[in-house]
Amino acid sequence: MQVYTELNLTNFDFWSGAKNHNFTHNELKELGFHLDELYPDGISETQVNDLFWFEEEFLCECLGIDFNEYLER
Repeated sequence: MQVYTELNLTNFDFWSGAKNHNFTHNELKELGFHLDELYPDGISETQVNDLFWFEEEFLCECLGIDFNEYLER
């Protein structure tokens, strides 16, 4: 059985390496809008978590922030 829920990234319970992301509350809100556009049919919680674990540079590009500056936070 699959259950789909709508959630806000600011309330998402990240796990493993994704817990260590350095995005601010406002950046998470903005990323939520970007992910809605990129994945209009939705994505799984695992896919969301993996984006924040392995694709931080891509997420920074979505926000228009420098990845190296992000890493220095």
